[in-house]
Amino acid sequence: METGFEARLARERERMVEEQLVRRGITDARVLAAMRRLPRHRFVDEGLAHSAYGDHPLPIGEEQTISQPYIVGLMSSLLRLSGQEKVLEVGTGSGYQTAVLGALARRVCSIERLPRLADRARATLEALGIDNVWVRVGNGALGWPDQAPFDRILVAAGGPSVPPPLVAQLAEGGRMVLPVGSPEDQMLTVVERVGGGEIRKQAYGECKFVKLVGKYAWES
Repeated sequence: METGFEARLARERERMVEEQLVRRGITDARVLAAMRRLPRHRFVDEGLAHSAYGDHPLPIGEEQTISQPYIVGLMSSLLRLSGQEKVLEVGTGSGYQTAVLGALARRVCSIERLPRLADRARATLEALGIDNVWVRVGNGALGWPDQAPFDRILVAAGGPSVPPPLVAQLAEGGRMVLPVGSPEDQMLTVVERVGGGEIRKQAYGECKFVKLVGKYAWES
């Protein structure tokens, strides 16, 4: 039976979708449905549950954050997922973006640099019955070679450039969404492999993410 607190969070989740996503131009019906359904508050500390549906990122420990709901919705919609794709996610973090991708794609392979965050995200995803995602610990800028190629790639951390291994692991016709720029400011960028090895890039506005750390990224 739903408690009063859970009912209030459900109303806040609906308000989040309407005010933060729909009003800002996100129209992908599958993305909106997934974010209406998934309990974002389960991916943050219990003491922050009351803030889980606010228009801002939240700390999740290890100097990392759960992204602002709008950014999750925007990046998910830019991937243009139909439900048949295999997706690589770089930066599991809390696991919330992973869960959204799991609702939209056939399979999600997610890499997290920090073991504690990976363990917590894996436990949350399992508790919610989300069984089409794999979470592993590693340097996400190197990708996941033995599962490549990927139809889609989402990078939830900002690096100075597009990591070459991720481009190499993007399938023909695939799309990658990632922030590129300085540690302070990045540009949300879509990279497409359009045919014959040609790569096309398009910028979609300014954003700010935690740093992508490791080879092909920032040192620390």
